[in-house]
Amino acid sequence: MKKNKLRKEFLEGKIILINKPLNWTSFQVVNKIRWLIKTKLEINKIKVGHAGTLDPLAEGLLIICTGRLTKSINKFQNEDKSYDGIITLGSTTPSYDLETSFNEKFNYKHINEKLIFLTKEKFLGKIKQYPPVFSAIKKNGIRLYNYARENKKINISARTIEIKNFELLKIKLPDIKFSITCSKGTYIRSIAHDFGKKLKSGSHLSKLCRTKIGSYSLKDAQNIEDFEKSFK
Repeated sequence: MKKNKLRKEFLEGKIILINKPLNWTSFQVVNKIRWLIKTKLEINKIKVGHAGTLDPLAEGLLIICTGRLTKSINKFQNEDKSYDGIITLGSTTPSYDLETSFNEKFNYKHINEKLIFLTKEKFLGKIKQYPPVFSAIKKNGIRLYNYARENKKINISARTIEIKNFELLKIKLPDIKFSITCSKGTYIRSIAHDFGKKLKSGSHLSKLCRTKIGSYSLKDAQNIEDFEKSFK
């Protein structure tokens, strides 16, 4: 009876909150969830999708939709998102995070807490942002990361995003721990990269965890292992 009930629930549409583990892509999580549903409930075909990609080196909240609720994915994607993370001063990478190797080193001895707090204020509100070249955005039908991997120069257009809240939680140079709430389409990697430039230095994103999507919170999410156990 439980299997029949679950089968009906997933096919009609279910929202699953998953805490994405480090080094997993969002698509790997979706594929794992789909495989578990199909094998545990003996379903031949079911739609499963996620509402907002997290980079492999990011952890945290991933909203998974199943069945008919996959039609609601755009609604979740348009919600504001919140993150906790660490910006590390003194070095940059082409991907703006640790997915690629360091390409430049910078001095940060001139930077103090007052300057960091003043710089943070420049990011609040609606601002223009250039997405990282190592991103899945398409240009001429080709994803930007493909151009980047082939070392091809490509013009990237700035986009308007909105930073609704930006708090500095702890400063212990070269690390700046922060919390941020932002609009759809914001690249936190670009925030980290641009923060270093504003400080007349360089920086990269060394850690990221998504904590909220709209009203959904990471504290209500489960890891993949717990999701698998829920079928027993």
